[in-house]
Amino acid sequence: MLDSQTFSIISSILLALLGLVAYRLFSYNHPLPPGPPGKLISGNLHQLPKNESWRTYAKWAETYGPVIYLRAFHKRFVILNSAKAAVDLLETRSSIYSDRPVVWMVSEGLAARHSAIFNISSLNPRFKQCRKQLNSGLGGSATRGHIPLIEQESQTFLTALATTPEKFISHTRRNAGAVILKITYGWTVISNDDPLVLFMEEGLHIGAEITQPGRWLVEILPLLRFVPAWMPGAGFKRRAAWMRERMSNIDLFPFNWAKEQIKSGDYIESFTSMGLQPEGGKLPNPEEEDILKWCSAALYAGGSDTTVSVMTTFFLMMTLHPDVQRRAQAEIDRVVGKDRLPSIDDQKALPFTMAVIKEVLRCAPVVPAGLPHRVTQENIYQGFRIPKGTTVVANIWAITRDSDMYPNPSVFDPERFVPRPGFEVQTDPRKWVFGFGRRVCPGAHFAETTVFVNIAGILATFNISKAVKDGKEVEPEIGFKSHGIISHPKPFDCRITPRSPDLLASLSVA
Repeated sequence: MLDSQTFSIISSILLALLGLVAYRLFSYNHPLPPGPPGKLISGNLHQLPKNESWRTYAKWAETYGPVIYLRAFHKRFVILNSAKAAVDLLETRSSIYSDRPVVWMVSEGLAARHSAIFNISSLNPRFKQCRKQLNSGLGGSATRGHIPLIEQESQTFLTALATTPEKFISHTRRNAGAVILKITYGWTVISNDDPLVLFMEEGLHIGAEITQPGRWLVEILPLLRFVPAWMPGAGFKRRAAWMRERMSNIDLFPFNWAKEQIKSGDYIESFTSMGLQPEGGKLPNPEEEDILKWCSAALYAGGSDTTVSVMTTFFLMMTLHPDVQRRAQAEIDRVVGKDRLPSIDDQKALPFTMAVIKEVLRCAPVVPAGLPHRVTQENIYQGFRIPKGTTVVANIWAITRDSDMYPNPSVFDPERFVPRPGFEVQTDPRKWVFGFGRRVCPGAHFAETTVFVNIAGILATFNISKAVKDGKEVEPEIGFKSHGIISHPKPFDCRITPRSPDLLASLSVA
């Protein structure tokens, strides 16, 4: 005869097992989301886009609906092409949709880039510590403390544009690098050829190669990582070994430099120095220092190329839309005047300038296919089954091109974000472009502040127009290219001329 406690335990176990069986029967009665038909074994491997995947996904959505299922061998993907689906899953159900899929090319034994903090699993014990540190480095309160540096480097940027305007992209890269390197390590950038700026650019190119969608078969067939590097067809392992060595140097050099500066007593306070300095008389232990090291590398890597993408798109859009540029300049002249540069305090009084920035972000999202999520347990959505371990991607480009939310989405029109009587302002694209749920970009506020200060300053001091060759205006090519997960405009020329020489002269004096 069972006693009541034992009977209760056995009953609970049986009920749990019955519940699990019932759920399995229930879930398997639900189909997978629709998608393009694939092959029996390899699935949709042959259909996975290698370039501008967001366009292909959006095209498929016209046939299969906003939630699309793909498979490459055993690896499953679900693509979310609508804001509703992205919010429903990545935000409302963020407790199970906030993990990251394993990227085998950055795993141990291959490229092993530990600095890929943004790809760290939400199940990793380091995850919360990393997010906390990144928020402390680039969050709202930290960004306010960085404003003097942002404004100082913006003035250097404007002076460089006045001197060699044809190098506007190089100046943009230098500006982004100068700000993030000073904040992260206390490193002062003095030229476009600064060694750490060049290091950063090299690291971005390698990182883009590592994460290029469809580039590495090992991502689809992980067992390949055990193939010896000397075997034919294992060139990816030899390439990964080179990447590991190179990226280790790129990531560790500035951190070690910052440590040496602190030891010497001659250093600029930074994210790294604050993490390494004793707090309450206690130095960080090796584990804490390792976390700091890779969080620093994440700021270093994540705080540069994204800003360059936005700024380059801004130059392109102003080249193509002089009427929009003139209206923003008129607003700045009216609100700020012509005797000083706009500051972050002017932001709320410049609604059209802010609308221009929002429209730049909407038209050309920096990460158009979003960073991938991974669902940690099987889930049912709108009658469809999403298996555990599925990689879930929010197609941000498709969301910002949704004609129901943004009428005439292919038209560059900042008016859609300008408040006025009788008009309902369209959804702020910043709700989508910085990611979703628990994996939203920790540097969003910092990026917005930097972009505003730079763009408002450029509009106040320069006119941007089409380049002229042989007496004729040159139409810039309108197109974008992938740089890993980040999108950039294809190379183009433009003409940048001062509209406020006196203001520029005052910057040189300062």
